[in-house]
Formats: sequence, structure tokens, C-alpha cells
Amino acid sequence: MPIGNGDIGLNLWCQEDRDLVFYIGKTDAWSENARLLKLGRVRIQISPKSFVNNCSFQQILNLRQCEIIVRFGQHPTEIRIRIWVDANQPVIRIEADGDHPFDIQAHLEIWRNEDRLLEGNEIHSAYGLSGSPDSVVVHADTAIVDQNKVIWYHRNCRSIWTETLTLQGMGNWLDQGTDPLQDLTFGGLIQGENFTNFDGTILKSATPQKHHLVSIHLLTAQTATPKQWISQLQQLSHLTNLIPLDQARKTHQQWWTDFWNRSWIFASGDESAETVTHGYILQRFMTACAGRGNSPIKFNGSIFTVDAHLDGRDYDADYRNWGGPYWFQNTRLSYWPLLASGDFDLLQPYFQMYIDAMPLAQARTKQYFGHDGAFFPETMYFWGSYTQDNYGWPNQRAGLPVHTTANQYIRYEWQGGLELLAQMLDYYAIAQDDGFLSLTLLPIAEAVTTFYDQHYPRSNKGELRIEPAQALETYWDSVNPMPEIAGLRFVLPKLLVLPTDLISHRLRDQWTRLLTEVPELPTHQIDGQVVLSPASEIGPKNNQENPELYAIFPYRLFGVNKPDIELARRAFTYRQHRGSYGWYQDDTQAAFLGETDQAHNYIASRFRQKHPQSRFPAFWGPNFDWLPDQTHGGNGMMALQTMLMQTEDQKIILFPAWPQNWNVTFKLHAPLNTTVEGIYNKGKLEHLSVTPEVRLEDLVQMSPEQL
Repeated sequence: MPIGNGDIGLNLWCQEDRDLVFYIGKTDAWSENARLLKLGRVRIQISPKSFVNNCSFQQILNLRQCEIIVRFGQHPTEIRIRIWVDANQPVIRIEADGDHPFDIQAHLEIWRNEDRLLEGNEIHSAYGLSGSPDSVVVHADTAIVDQNKVIWYHRNCRSIWTETLTLQGMGNWLDQGTDPLQDLTFGGLIQGENFTNFDGTILKSATPQKHHLVSIHLLTAQTATPKQWISQLQQLSHLTNLIPLDQARKTHQQWWTDFWNRSWIFASGDESAETVTHGYILQRFMTACAGRGNSPIKFNGSIFTVDAHLDGRDYDADYRNWGGPYWFQNTRLSYWPLLASGDFDLLQPYFQMYIDAMPLAQARTKQYFGHDGAFFPETMYFWGSYTQDNYGWPNQRAGLPVHTTANQYIRYEWQGGLELLAQMLDYYAIAQDDGFLSLTLLPIAEAVTTFYDQHYPRSNKGELRIEPAQALETYWDSVNPMPEIAGLRFVLPKLLVLPTDLISHRLRDQWTRLLTEVPELPTHQIDGQVVLSPASEIGPKNNQENPELYAIFPYRLFGVNKPDIELARRAFTYRQHRGSYGWYQDDTQAAFLGETDQAHNYIASRFRQKHPQSRFPAFWGPNFDWLPDQTHGGNGMMALQTMLMQTEDQKIILFPAWPQNWNVTFKLHAPLNTTVEGIYNKGKLEHLSVTPEVRLEDLVQMSPEQL
């Protein structure tokens, strides 16, 4: 059962012996090998055991207040435990109350208790280091013995940052950048009122009482010495404890009340509507639990990984397929639905990672290609470099120029910069945040568009010829891939209508000229029908994506009430790869095309696909990645929103792909700081509220019968 505050996440369960156990994850707990580690595991035990054994048991996740309630027994012998992660402070609270005095202990369980090698299949969780000429070592954690508290930490005594940049021909960046891993220290402090350290890692109540409070304070920081980190942690815990518990709980609950009031979708009418609603709400909850930290959400498990047994192998909770790097094609899928849901604060760590990585991206572009602009690798560490094994170790790079990766799946897959820009443009359209426009969107826009302008030659017709290139990971050695062409055709017109007082004449002229040089969307014929094509010249096939459908989503050149929708519908019909799980986006693309039945079937299938060995209903996967799979749930959220409402520029379209037999109560966000709230029941719109009211004139209501 997951719970979190946006940066700190727990995965909690009750064992048969009535111990409460939870893993602690944190969004910035990066190891020396750039793996996102757990901070530890904590076991809560009640004594005497007779108070909790052989009695009724209840464990409840209270979504509205983001707390877990555990009850043992019934009055007059009930014990109640409330676990919550403060939405406003880096602290976990465990409040235990009983009808009679009882003892409680918190046991920190550390499994990284000695240095060890990562070997065999487990090396995949340190993705980027496979094939390394050096051993890949997981270093031990440290626990400090203290009279009335437990302190523990993991400290990076080394870092892969320097070797990564040096390998990739960016050694000159070492003096300009800052190593984000070296001396990074993360861990926590467990304390309680009238508790004592029983055995180094066990904190136990000194006397039986009817009420106990255990607090776990957590910190990630780069410090010169462990002593400095401990001092910062103790100061942090002191300041946090100055806030009265009742006040902290109240402000925590208020944050979650405000969160749930931002937006909602409650669909009903049949079993599939109920399933989809539950999946949507739980995925949004999990995103909020992990979306406000110092790093973006990891697509492959977020901060909620646990021990796993898959395909005959056992993995500890630090393991995740594809390790610590960020795949743009996967990461983006957690963030698209945050626009309509109004969860703008959850978008910021994602945008910030790319802003922080941009100076390195610009320097790399200049170093590799000798021109301006920036590109972001498809698979990158959070500081912006390629992973080592994707770039290629020295023994894999024979004859390759410095700018060419050994891994061909991501060699020329750079279109992520355009999609990132599309997301930023959508955010600005909704939030009208001029500070974001100036400090984030425009720097990214200038760097990404300049790269396309200066990097690629022009044909004899004066058009961009995007080559060498590939269409996503699937079609290598292609020319003018659809994602790049559609992406440029989508973002450039939107850039040109941004406020004129914030855009220089030079940039506006560049974007105007570049737009005239973008080729037409590639098409070809299938069975005598003209359809969208993955590229104008299609190379060999190596994966299972549908690049031609990027003109539908994420680059919304085709859709309901837009021209030539039949061209896009034919492409969707003839697509080679189909699915309703993981990063497949068929349900979202069907919704944009107004294909109600297909969107309904795909999203209903998606939200039924819970991992069978996991109890929590929104632990999807592993699919292509790991548990819980965030691409799976993010896609589902985006699809449901798109079935219900679509926007473009100022237009708002309601019910473009909504099943006739589904009722819905909803509130979503639209461009120009607009919210749309309504109740649709038995085929009729019973209530509609648009704020501000003037935006009603931009609203188009469709009905299932029209489709």
C-alpha cells in the first residue's frame, strides 16, 4: 500500500505476525552508480503480541487525507495506528493509540550492510554500467548508535560522473559542472517521545503507554563530511518538531484537500467505468505521492519498488529494470495528464531536470557538432549525459566518431526535445505563467529549435532533410521521421503566437523561416489508401512503435474537428503494433480521433491489468519496465481525460470520445486559466460550469450520437 508526500514514499503492509513493515523511498536518493536506492526498511512491532494476535485486523488507505490507518482488535482492547508522510515537511509520522497501555518499537532494517558486487542480471539495475571494465560495487550503509534515536545514512564515497563525461568526450565540462553524486548522503533519524535505542537499529518505548509517536526525519544533502550531514539532519528534525503535531497534521490534510479539489473524474454506468475511475484516481494519487521531489518520477517503479521474484529470480527493493536513467519516451507519459488535472506543481521537477541539463546539452552540441543549440539524449542520467553503455565503452567504439553512440536504438533519437517543448507550451497555454515562459520555456525553445535549424542540411527544394535520423527506436537509418516533422509543425506555430513583447525579433524571424522549411508530413500507400508514414524514407525495423501516429499524439495535428481526420484514422487502422499496456498509447490516440469504442475498450483493458502478485490495485506492470509501471497508469489517465475533453488553442471540446452509457462528474483545466466542471448523466449534460464564464463561447459540446 503506497503513501507519500511528493518526495518521500512508503510501501507499507502488515505481515501475518502483525508486524507493520514499510520501505522508504526518496526521489533524490541517488547512489554512487546513479541508482535510485531505498533509504531503508522499518518494522513496527506492538507488544505484548497478545494485543494484536488472534484479533480482528483492518488496514485502510485514506486517499483524501493521504494516511494509512491500521486497527487491531475492537474496543475496549483496540490499538489504532495512523501512518502519514507530512505533505509540508520531510518526516514520516507513526501515531499509535490503544485502549490500554502497550509498548511499541521501530526497527530499522538495513540490507546494504556490506560492500558487494553487482553481478549477473542484477547489473541491469545499474543500467549504463553493463560491460564496464571496472567492478560495479554497491557500498554499505552506516548506522550510528545513539542513546535515544537511530541515525543511518548511505554516503557516496565515489561517483560515476567524471568517468561518464570523460568517456563521452566531455572532459572539458568537468571544470564547469558540479558532480551531483560525489558525497551525496541520504538517510534518516528515527526518534520518539520517551524512547530509547535498544540495539543500535531498534528504538523502543521506555514504558507502556496508551499513546506513542514515532517520527522518521529524512534528508538528502551533499556535505563535505558525514558529521556535517548528521548536524543538518538533527537541525532539520529540531525545526520540524517545533511545529505542533495537530497543526502539522491539519496543514498536511489541507494540502491533500486542495489537491483533490483541483480536478476530478468520476465515471459510472457499468463495471468498466468503475474500474477506469478507480485506476485513474489511484494513479493520480501515486503521481502526487512521488511528484514534488528533486528528481522526476521514475517510470520504472517510481519510489514504490519492493522485493520481487520474477522469472525465477529474486530481486531486492533497490532493483528496477532499466536502472536509474530517464527514458524520455517513458518519462513523459507520467506528465502529459498533469496538464488537464491542474497538477502544475508536479510538473516542475520534470521541467527543471531539463533546464538544469541544458548547459551540458549546449556544450555537448558545440563540442560534437560545432554549432549552436541543444539536443537531449533519449536515455540520459538526470544531469544530462548519455549512459555509458549506450554511448559505448572504448572496446565498443572502434571507428566511431565522438558524436555517435554505439547503441543504435537511441543513436539519433533526439525528438524528445520537441515533445518536451510541446508539453511546456501546453502548460503555458493553461497556466499563463509568464515567469515560466521567460525562464524555462523560451530557453528550451531557442536551444531545441536552433539545433534543428543548424544541424540538418536543406534539400534542393530548400526544405529540411533530417538525416541521419531514425523514427523513434523502431526504424533506423530513416529520413525525415514523422515525430520530428510533426513535432516541428506542431511547436513552431505555437511559438509564433506567444506574447510579442517577450520574443526577440531575431527568434521570431528564425521560427518563421524554419517553419517554411519544414517538409510536408510523410505519407505512403497501403492497399491503395494514403496513410501517414513513419518517415519519408523508412529504414530497417528494430522495435514495436508506431511513429506515424505521433502526428495524432503527442503532436495534435489531427483530431476531432480538425481537417483530414480520415487520413489519420486510416493510419490508426493500419498501424502495425497494438496494445493497451505499458507505453502503448493506442487508447489516447483513439480518443483524439473520436474512436469512442476503441478508446473505451483499450482503456477498460488497461485499468484491469493489475500485477497479479501485488495487492494494491494500481500496481501495474512490469510490462516493458518494472513494478509499479508508471507509463501504464499515466497513459490511462491521459486517455480518460482525452475521451472526456480535448482542447486546442482556445477551443474546448467536450465528450469527443465518451461512451454513451457512461455517466461522469468532472472538473478539468483548459487553456487561458480555465476550469470546466460538469455532470453528464444518461446522455444529458445536467450541469456545466466554465470559469471564467466568457470561455463558454469557445466550448463545443459533442455527444456520443454525433460520433
